[in-house]
Amino acid sequence: MEQLVDILVAWGPAGMFVAAFLAGSFFPFSSEVVMLGLLGAGASPMGLLVWGTVGNVLGSLFNYYVGTLGREEWITRYTKVSPAKLERGKGYVRRYGAWAGLLAWVPLLGSLITVALGFMRVNAAASMATIAVGKYVRYQVLVSLYLTAA
Repeated sequence: MEQLVDILVAWGPAGMFVAAFLAGSFFPFSSEVVMLGLLGAGASPMGLLVWGTVGNVLGSLFNYYVGTLGREEWITRYTKVSPAKLERGKGYVRRYGAWAGLLAWVPLLGSLITVALGFMRVNAAASMATIAVGKYVRYQVLVSLYLTAA
């Protein structure tokens, strides 16, 4: 994993995009490590914010699409999401609809929510809008904390 992070940092903004896509999907990855490495290497904070958000939202869109396949056994098998966790994600979606996408940035829970949004056929545009807001704010806080500490 450490080698992959090093490779993605070496790729610059493209590495940030790939890391964010992986982290936004159900693949276990932390894009924050890559972002901090790139910030430390002097990359543009605004560029990282944009590429990170775009990659992360597209990773969530991938999850949404997996959810639209509509078979719980496929979702639990291929995404490694347990049936109990999928039910919990569906509960959030039933309660909040597309607004649940604001929590898509939360590790593990976010993947459940984005798969559940697709599974329950919540409006894709509204879902992606709320997901984008949540993911952008998360990266903005990370960049701001880094710049304040530097």
